[in-house]
Amino acid sequence: MEVLLPISAGIKTPTSSARKLQTPVSGSITGLGATAVSSIALPLAFMVTGLVALFTVGVWLMVQPEILSTYHYSPSAVAITHLFVLGWLCSMVMGAMYQLIPVALETKLYSERLVLPQWMLHVAGFIGMVLAFRVWNMKFVGWFGSIFATGVCLFIYNIIRTLLRIPKWNVVALSVTSALAWVLLTITAGLLMTAAKTAHANFMFHFNPLGTMHTHAHLGIVGFFTMLIVGVSYKLIPMFTLSEMQNGSRAVASIVLLNIGLVGSLFSILLQSIFKPLFALVVIIALAIYGWEIITILRARKRRALDWGVRYFLTAIGLLVPLSLLALVLSWPRLPLNPFTGQLENVYGFVSLIGVVSLAVIGMLYKIIPFLVWFGAYSKHIGKAQVPALAEMYSASLQLLGYWLFLVALAVTIFGILISSAMIVRIGSVLFAASLTTLAVNVGKILSHYFRPKLTPLVAPKKFNAL
Repeated sequence: MEVLLPISAGIKTPTSSARKLQTPVSGSITGLGATAVSSIALPLAFMVTGLVALFTVGVWLMVQPEILSTYHYSPSAVAITHLFVLGWLCSMVMGAMYQLIPVALETKLYSERLVLPQWMLHVAGFIGMVLAFRVWNMKFVGWFGSIFATGVCLFIYNIIRTLLRIPKWNVVALSVTSALAWVLLTITAGLLMTAAKTAHANFMFHFNPLGTMHTHAHLGIVGFFTMLIVGVSYKLIPMFTLSEMQNGSRAVASIVLLNIGLVGSLFSILLQSIFKPLFALVVIIALAIYGWEIITILRARKRRALDWGVRYFLTAIGLLVPLSLLALVLSWPRLPLNPFTGQLENVYGFVSLIGVVSLAVIGMLYKIIPFLVWFGAYSKHIGKAQVPALAEMYSASLQLLGYWLFLVALAVTIFGILISSAMIVRIGSVLFAASLTTLAVNVGKILSHYFRPKLTPLVAPKKFNAL
């Protein structure tokens, strides 16, 4: 089954040929609807969960900006970080992967039945963990962490079985497999850290507590999220810009080097080794090769104009440049741990999660959610009624406003973190809330089409008699 995407506003023009209304784009997004799950409610459930978690984080930061303006190792900081990472980012990424991975790998999802129980375990697990971290009850963190981990295992099992069905192995499959391995290691490390705090496990006493926390965070941010952004964008950027991958060997090299850098960073951070800068440099080289390939893909594109969803995503990739420089500084073995370097670590985590991963996710949301809803509400009406184009399902003006508000909020909050000013961080949080409001309004507009499709009858073309 191939679903053809309505790519122009001309979708509303009456015509006697339905195929003219369904212009296919070879090598583009033609198959996005005929993918992972037959009901779009399942991936949307993850995405709505993620959006609720994100807005909760925004309100929390406005109420308690000290979380960012002071050092990051506190119950509130750990709680809000897990709400952000597990509630917002993991929810969005998992929902998107259920829909996109089968597209990128040209196969079907192994099991739709596993998606709903995984979502239930996911929600119960991360909510319980956040509440337990807030009161610093490590025993409850372990219990709810185990529930969350069970959901992650169902997710990994489902995707792995899907990978085993692919007709041809490619760079996307390599990156997804790598990301799944890293997220499993991240969850395992988190549970071990929790066990060490509750049972006083002797095997954890050999490691620096701050080093283990940084290792855990590094595995999740770079190993899972960044790995997926790199790998999946090799499919999505060509798809959304009408281009194609230019050098497969270069793409594979970026994934391989990223994995090598991650393995080295895992041990060097955990053991506080002098080789931390070396492996940080390997990761940076991998990202540089990735950027090189993305630039060549964009130069070869057939669709010259870049919509704002793609611009969100490319801006997130661009932020990897200053973030990589900061990572290299923070990896220096003799860097003193003082209030300023502590705030630099806050900036590093903030830009990683907000500036890179979140901005990339929001950009892809503006591509994925409209099509999911369009496919569920309108695909069966093509040729029978006039249906809206994708761009008509949300406000481009709000999307543009949200983009600039996000960047201003990012800059203001970074400044507030660096000077340890709770007031400036609060201002940045308010700006973020304003940016997220534009996203919420647009998502609401999009979802309204799912519950109340906007259909109008086709108008028969007028016939003129020959003179």
